Amino acid sequence: MQLPPPPQPAIDAFRSRIRLRHLHCFVAVAQAQHLGRAGEQLGLTQPAVSKTLTELEELVGARLLVRQRAGTTLTAAGMRFLRHALRIVEDIDAAADSLAATDATRHERIRVGALPSIVPALLLDAVTAFRTTHPEVALAVQSGMNRTLIDLLKADVLDVVIGRMDDPAAMEGLWFESLAAEPLVLAVRAGHPLAAQPRPTLRDVVAWPMVVPAVGSIPRHSTESLLARHGFALPEGCLETADAYLGRLLTQQGDSVWAAPLSATRRAVAGGEMVLLPVDTQGTEEPIGLLRRSDRTLGPVAEALAETIRGIAAAHPAESMTRR
Repeated sequence: MQLPPPPQPAIDAFRSRIRLRHLHCFVAVAQAQHLGRAGEQLGLTQPAVSKTLTELEELVGARLLVRQRAGTTLTAAGMRFLRHALRIVEDIDAAADSLAATDATRHERIRVGALPSIVPALLLDAVTAFRTTHPEVALAVQSGMNRTLIDLLKADVLDVVIGRMDDPAAMEGLWFESLAAEPLVLAVRAGHPLAAQPRPTLRDVVAWPMVVPAVGSIPRHSTESLLARHGFALPEGCLETADAYLGRLLTQQGDSVWAAPLSATRRAVAGGEMVLLPVDTQGTEEPIGLLRRSDRTLGPVAEALAETIRGIAAAHPAESMTRR
């Protein structure tokens, strides 16, 4: 049965009452994923941002954002609407630029998404190397959970993502280029009692507090699966976080065991601040790669960044990083 079209009065109201301020506000919140941060960018208070979004949702006739204390996430309708809102805002900006200076040099800007575990090693090294060769190119970096990054890539908020494969429905319309298979590791601070044991076991590990990946992430699933294969479960009182920086600080300043993707620990291990426990985590490897939309080709500058990322990944294969 075919659904009836939206009532004409609602469409007419949307067309006559929608304003650019609604679109600018919505795009800012979608990109910042937080009302307060978006307000700072727009020069608005958080209540003003919230009021503008409410007006927009009433005009659209659908909920576009889920607002939570920790931030905001787009609904399915919000993802669809964002594609069009972005295009309109970018066209307006391009029109303004053309009036300001028709012969002005176009400033390149690359929007990059990355898993939090990738930031301390692969992304940091790649960004540092790229900025040495392309100092004039602006980089906008956003970290987040894999599915969030995929949604932002599809909505054209991001140009390229360093992330993981997802289920076929989520990956539809995307192209994935594998960079490396990244294992889960168990890390402790230098000087931790477990670091002095020649062959600590998982039974030894779960006797200590643990810092583990956030619920719903692939590393979290790998952690639980690894323990389950040996007859264990996560200990009580685990600290759960997707923030690699927080995980590193908590591990270095206490006695917790950090279950994390290898790249999240590499820099601290190389600096002698942390130690990887010699516990067999075989079977936890997950492919890390570059994701982009399959319906478009990266521009020359974005492709140069991708090539830099490939080179950094090739220079740090999982096997060599594990031995550090």
